[in-house]
Amino acid sequence: MEPLHEPFLTNDLPGIGGRIRAVPEDFQVEERPLYLPCGEGEHLYITITKRGLSTPDLVRRLSSTLGLKAQAIGVAGQKDARAVTTQMISLQGLPPEQVARLSIDDTILNVTVLGRHRNRLRTGHHAGNRFRLTIREVADHAAETVPAVLAQLSRRGVPNYFGPQRQGKDGANYLTGAALLHDARRRDKMNRNQRIWYLNTYQSFLFNRILSRRIEQIDKVFLGDWAMKSDNGACFEVNDAEKEQPRVDRFEISPTGILFGSRVSWASGEPGAIEETVMTDAGATKEALITAAKACGFRGERRALRVPLTELEWSLSRNILTLSFGLPPGAYATSVLRELMKVSPINA
Repeated sequence: MEPLHEPFLTNDLPGIGGRIRAVPEDFQVEERPLYLPCGEGEHLYITITKRGLSTPDLVRRLSSTLGLKAQAIGVAGQKDARAVTTQMISLQGLPPEQVARLSIDDTILNVTVLGRHRNRLRTGHHAGNRFRLTIREVADHAAETVPAVLAQLSRRGVPNYFGPQRQGKDGANYLTGAALLHDARRRDKMNRNQRIWYLNTYQSFLFNRILSRRIEQIDKVFLGDWAMKSDNGACFEVNDAEKEQPRVDRFEISPTGILFGSRVSWASGEPGAIEETVMTDAGATKEALITAAKACGFRGERRALRVPLTELEWSLSRNILTLSFGLPPGAYATSVLRELMKVSPINA
């Protein structure tokens, strides 16, 4: 199985090229909280702004400095190292005065105590992210191309590809995930988090292939689709595509692709045929994936093929593009960048 070069939604428009992350400040992310602490409970909520520090590295630093086990530290999302990012953290059993032990330096830029809450922060417990990105050395035609690309993304949605960072430096994490599905002995040698991580990379690899097949119809639903509601993430089966299409046009719902598992619903009709063909082309079958998922203990889910581009602002000064926008949880800013640049944002 070779990774595909995922097609662009805006393939009819040229790329502006350019360079990102010349400095960490070129890639700024602010995590939007889903809720604020209620004022009581054993978990202390704080926000941290960090520079050049990944979320796992931050957790290790907090654990060492504050004397907490990693399991007592909760985060809602994973943030890149090559960036300036702000995110909320929960610390179990820590008195507020102990936060002062965190030194402000060139990696931890700011720490704010928010208050106490009853629950630990968990993955996905945020309302999305706000990005402020700088692309340097863009092409001369950017003044005409940028608004055209952004208009398409705003109207039709941003392709909800999983970013290439999921697959590691060599782009092959999914191969390990595929092998783990059928190798119980190898699975048993890994801890649960590591095992689930690799299996998730295989899910994301297959999802990207499904989305690639449907990129031209990213804003269309068909009989047999499972559509996702934008307001709450609930999914339902499409029994009347013509009736539901106006809701797609208003971005109230979106078509989805499968992240295979033991309990998740597969599409039927034409969308279902695409899903099963992708699995077959990857050397798997629907039945084998369901059986393996049961053995591995994960249920699967549906993922929207597109996401809305919100709070969009941009400016162009000579050959430097500054871009701000919001995306929902689980969506990658690289999906916006690649449509503009037409190159891999990881290597740009």
